[in-house]
Amino acid sequence: MPIKKVLIVDDSPTERHVLTEMLTKQGYAVSTAENADEAMIKVKTLIPDLILMDVVMPGQNGFQLTRALSKDPVTQHIPIIMCTSKNQQTDRIWGLRQGARDYVVKPVKADELLEKIAAFN
Repeated sequence: MPIKKVLIVDDSPTERHVLTEMLTKQGYAVSTAENADEAMIKVKTLIPDLILMDVVMPGQNGFQLTRALSKDPVTQHIPIIMCTSKNQQTDRIWGLRQGARDYVVKPVKADELLEKIAAFN
């Protein structure tokens, strides 16, 4: 299934803006959420084709939300790419164990992210 709709989950307005610009220039329809609660509502209503998930957020973190989405029969088919400043190998392994399909470290390089998204098409 081709990736057309992307949900960006990040508490940083700057990161949401940068990622939105990067993806809309490539023709993706982008929605954003600034925390896990907002993201859960948008995932269930918008049913995005892909989620870019920050880890460090107030309230529920990205690892917890990824685990919840990957266990839910309604959302488990949606690929999640962790998109975070947490650059330790243990963080990467933990993110993938929670159900993420890939992992990129901030600052995000456009070509790297677009290549990872294209791999899902």
